[in-house]
Order: sequence, then C-alpha cells, then structure tokens
Amino acid sequence: MVFNPSGLDLLGLNFRPETPADAGFIQQLYAEMRWQELAQVAWPNEHKLLFLAQQCAAQRQHYARAYYDAEFLVIERADTAIGRLYLYRGAPQDIRIIDIGLLLAQRNQGLGRHILEAVFAEARATGRSVSIHVEIFNPARRLYDRLGFVETGEHGPYRLMQWRADQLNTA
Repeated sequence: MVFNPSGLDLLGLNFRPETPADAGFIQQLYAEMRWQELAQVAWPNEHKLLFLAQQCAAQRQHYARAYYDAEFLVIERADTAIGRLYLYRGAPQDIRIIDIGLLLAQRNQGLGRHILEAVFAEARATGRSVSIHVEIFNPARRLYDRLGFVETGEHGPYRLMQWRADQLNTA
C-alpha cells in the first residue's frame, strides 16, 4: 500500500519514496534530530557530526534489514525535502511508524499532527492500530499522548505506544 493521504497537499505536503540521492538529506535530518542529545558531550562539533553520520548509517542498515518491505518516504513541502516518514505494514492488525521526523524549521507548525492523523485515517479504513517506539526523553511524546497513543510496552529507553480508533479521544 502506498501512503498517499488526501488533504495534506493543502498544507503543501507531498510524500515520495526515498532514493539513494536522499542520503545527504537523511543524514542532515538525523543530525538535527539528535544534535541536542550531544549537547553535554565535550567533543568538537566535527566529531559530533562524524558520530551522528555513523549512527545514521547504522540506523539505516538496521531499518533496511528489519523492515525490508517498509515504505520509506521523504516528506516534501514546496518540492523541498523537510522530513521523513517510515511506515511498516507487515502486521495485519497494525501500522508501525518506524520513524517520523521533520527539520527543526518545520516543527511546531502542526505538520506532525496532520501527518499522524493521515496515518490514523488509513488505520481506521483498514481496521488497524498504529504503533511507534518513542524514546523516553523525546519531546514529541507530548504530541503522541495528546493524540491518544497509549504506552503498551518498554524496551530499554524506548516505550512502545499504540493508537487505536476504538480507545481514543483525539483532541
């Protein structure tokens, strides 16, 4: 199934499959998403960037192995890459959000909420839940809570959260 939500084009959003040409953007996005975590580390910035590039490569390898048949999407706005959305539909009862992220300049504008609501619409239409692993300190956790995700499991620093249409009150 291809993620092609209606209505998000009104916000100027487009979703397209990630290609090898997106590697530089994905690395930049990963670095933005993780930069704050390294604030306490006394490394020079170039060392931090090298570390983040290595971590990004390791994450991409893991995702490619563990979710080989997932949909790896680049989120565009006005034909410019602004984020990523990785969806796995391998379980018949669940849509797993493997990863979702936006560039810093695109955050806090309601885009994440609209994207998640589009995933919810697909889940409703197919009778599925939506799940995501969230790091304990991830500030997006507040959004997931507001949208009706419920913590259902724990794995180290990650919490498995699930959204189900029949248990929710989307505010």
